[in-house]
Amino acid sequence: MKFESSVTAVSWIPFEAVKGFLAMPFDMGLAHYDEPLPARLENLDDWHKQDLFREANELRGWIEVEHGKITGYGQSGSGRIGVTRLKLGPKSVTVKAKAMPDIRPEPEVTDTYVRFKQTCGGRTGVPAPRPVSRKPFLQIDSAVAWTTLSLTIHSDGRSEYELCGASAFPRHWIYDHSGKLVKETGLTDFATWINDAFGERTPWGAYDSPALVKQVETELERELSQLVISNGKPKRRSLAKGKTLIEQGQPGDDLYLVLDGMFAVEVDGKQVAEIGPGAIVGERAILESGNRTATLRALTPCRVASVPRRYADGKELIDIAAGHRREEAR
Repeated sequence: MKFESSVTAVSWIPFEAVKGFLAMPFDMGLAHYDEPLPARLENLDDWHKQDLFREANELRGWIEVEHGKITGYGQSGSGRIGVTRLKLGPKSVTVKAKAMPDIRPEPEVTDTYVRFKQTCGGRTGVPAPRPVSRKPFLQIDSAVAWTTLSLTIHSDGRSEYELCGASAFPRHWIYDHSGKLVKETGLTDFATWINDAFGERTPWGAYDSPALVKQVETELERELSQLVISNGKPKRRSLAKGKTLIEQGQPGDDLYLVLDGMFAVEVDGKQVAEIGPGAIVGERAILESGNRTATLRALTPCRVASVPRRYADGKELIDIAAGHRREEAR
């Protein structure tokens, strides 16, 4: 019997994720941020043609099983890299990106499972001259972005996947074998990435940075977040690691959209969950007592945006709150 599975990482640049002087082309309209990707991956080649992502890592594997024993296995899939489009007056210039060679080590084979692994990535074709903190102290090429995936297929047909490592920028979304969005990275650290991800500090050197992953937000939260970002510029706020956005027991009726970073959800001083980009928070104080039911503490540097109340009516707030009763689940 043959069992097949796959996992795909797709990387894109969220709104206002680029910082410093390198954000100028985005602010001036010469370069563009990406729209959030769909929640279901139907055809990666179509996404590539539509220029929906910066790079992708598609890992596919299969095993043959006879009488409960693995008798054969194989791996396929590869990386795909997008292009950089620059708008120069009425014309658009397309610059090809530079793909790095796919890294595909020998699979880990046991009596009961085979684990495949694959690293894919590259750099934009547009140079990004900048000072860096280590030799050569001036970097001309852009930094390298990548993802490292693993896929484990068991002899009983079960499969598991993991984002083993990833560059700190851009944002990486993970889709399972059915095409469902199942994981997201929670932080886009542009400053660290642009200053560090070159040479030996990449998987093509001797380093692979761990990935901070989070659960996927609800479809309703995703729709509301797209409305907030696409309709004007909502009020934004940045929080350093360790700072609190809201405090349990305090009055408040503000809604927030998490743009970037990870928050700990604390109830009665104990952490009960973590939330990240795309989450809408603050709804329960509006629906219930008027006081905050939990504390949100930044686990990383975070950015949030205020959500105007016109975007969420009472029913929508109730639907969002239904999935946020973390202290009851505990």
